[in-house]
Amino acid sequence: MFPKGTYQYNGILHLLLHFRWRWIGVLYLDDDNGERFVQNVLPFFSERGICFDFIQRLPRQGFTGELQKLIEEGLATYKTIMRNTSNVLLIHGEIQTIPVLRLLIAGSVYLDIPSKPGDKVWIMTAQMDFTSFAFQGRWSIDFLHGTISLAVHLKEVLGFQEFLQTRNPISEKEDGFIQSFWENVFECFFSSPTSENPFERTCTGFEKLESLPGSLFEMKMTAHSYSMYNAVYAIAHALHHIHLLKFKQKIMVKGLRKSIDLNQYSWQLHHLLRKVSFNNSAGEKISFDQSGERIAGFDIINWITFPNQSFLKAKVGKIDPYASSESIFSINDNSIVWPNKFNHTQPISLCNNNCLQGFYKRKKEGKPFCCYDCLPCPKGKISTQKDMDDCVQCLEGQFPNHAKDGCLLKKITYLSYREPLGFGLTIFALCLFLITTLMLVIFIKHQGTPIVKANNRNLTYALLISLMLSFLCALLFIGQPRKLTCLLRQSAFGIIFTFAVSCVLAKTIIVVLAFKATKPDSQMRKCMRKPLATSIVFVCSFVQLIICIMWLIITPPFPDFDMHSLAEEILLECNEGSMVMFYCVLSFMSFLALLSFTVAFFARNLPDTFNEAKFITFSMLMFCSVWLTFVPTYLSAKGKYILAVEIFSILASSAGLLICMFLPKSYIILIKPELNNRDQLIRIKN
Repeated sequence: MFPKGTYQYNGILHLLLHFRWRWIGVLYLDDDNGERFVQNVLPFFSERGICFDFIQRLPRQGFTGELQKLIEEGLATYKTIMRNTSNVLLIHGEIQTIPVLRLLIAGSVYLDIPSKPGDKVWIMTAQMDFTSFAFQGRWSIDFLHGTISLAVHLKEVLGFQEFLQTRNPISEKEDGFIQSFWENVFECFFSSPTSENPFERTCTGFEKLESLPGSLFEMKMTAHSYSMYNAVYAIAHALHHIHLLKFKQKIMVKGLRKSIDLNQYSWQLHHLLRKVSFNNSAGEKISFDQSGERIAGFDIINWITFPNQSFLKAKVGKIDPYASSESIFSINDNSIVWPNKFNHTQPISLCNNNCLQGFYKRKKEGKPFCCYDCLPCPKGKISTQKDMDDCVQCLEGQFPNHAKDGCLLKKITYLSYREPLGFGLTIFALCLFLITTLMLVIFIKHQGTPIVKANNRNLTYALLISLMLSFLCALLFIGQPRKLTCLLRQSAFGIIFTFAVSCVLAKTIIVVLAFKATKPDSQMRKCMRKPLATSIVFVCSFVQLIICIMWLIITPPFPDFDMHSLAEEILLECNEGSMVMFYCVLSFMSFLALLSFTVAFFARNLPDTFNEAKFITFSMLMFCSVWLTFVPTYLSAKGKYILAVEIFSILASSAGLLICMFLPKSYIILIKPELNNRDQLIRIKN
């Protein structure tokens, strides 16, 4: 009357998964049932994430002559159990398993192993619970404290305890076993003491079974008693079915009724047992499947032992094959008493500690699959649960916290006037703007002086105004990006800067032509009469204007969110629309700057009153150096620093032009006015 084994093994698996016991030891009996368990059931456990610290065969109890071998194998098995790291031990056994375990425990006193049997949670199959009473007796059962076992599901049968209370050798004289049982459990004798019966006290036959400790006799219905009870009733129902079936068939022989002999139908009993289905006196349905195995569940039993060798088998859960898939397994965690080692807390049985949040698992080479290292999540990823196989990215707009176990919202940021970097660049740009304005005022005030006249006043004023606008243009890159500012930023910068560089190029060409025109019969005199400087500035600026207009029409810049450059912030920036057009603008400016530098470099040794060619050479050298440095720095910078690099490049290159071309002249005008006169100019030329 043992239920189908599949229900039991599924229940054990549910139990292991429920308590997250992924790292267990296995003991099995050295017989066919044990081998089938290892070959069929353990692989099924592995598929569900259970791995095994060890799988150890229990030695079989044989003849007396093999006792020494049994002890040696048992002690070796005990060493394996105690020296491994798993806290949970699954034992699959039969009637022979309990005595072997008892010998194991008894022999452990001779081994120098600090761990004790009670330091582990024992999980025993229902077959062992069926046979455990032969083992209990008067032996110590302390090591079973906290054990979890499965037992065939039972219900209390009304009147069972009263039935036991009336049983004794006096009323059951025909029972050949009760007298021997009585003498053993009550330690008395009915006849004179013998070597086989050493007790001195005489049995009365009226001793009370309920006075015995539970380790000797249980008054409650047990799993094996309940199974025997149901087995008897099942056979009775099958026989009753045969009786009803065959005695309804009556034959008439010469007017006489003759019943059919039941013995000729006894071979059908086993077949009919498979079809038996009835409710017993406890109200439970008893039925069998097509294989003749009883359809029944299991109770989950928690063993609690006491110092006086009494014990309690508390039901803490059940496995119900009739329940829905969600309710097949149920257990009350709070009712379980754990082994003393674990201080009343649920034991953990893992190959290694759980990987905490913020870490992920990586399998250890050469170890079972549930043994792993815990590694911190890589940059930008998190793990929100324990024992995650891999870390995950935060959602867009979020970033990992310091512990990498959760995500935080990114804050929106941009280069603001209020932050130190933006404020510093703003002050720097305004100071340069004021200095340029002051120089323009100085040059206008002294426009009649030789030094101003000698350097083409109109180009000088145009260059100073373009530099003023360049410094103000840098302010467009600071503050919250909007549609208008994004459109104006690069285009205004490109056109204004091109205008400034065009003015420098025009000045350079004018210096060269001015020297050539001093030669007799020079054709350059005709060029000097034409508005050459204006044409150069206009043509160069117009080309850049066309490039910028095409840029704004085809792929105009627009405000955009950069979600990925910064780990903890969302950068509000101007998307340039097309980096190709941006580099076209820079390339054209660079071409004009290189052209100016080349012309000025070859003209640096030409006789000139105020060294105009040399100053242009230095200014273009500084200009080109700044923008050559800008490209790699711009590509490697991130976030707000990209804008800071471009702003600094604009201010530095413009300041280079201002310093190299106008500071020496301003020095002469303000500090050395004696050098700024016609006589001095003629003297320097001569």
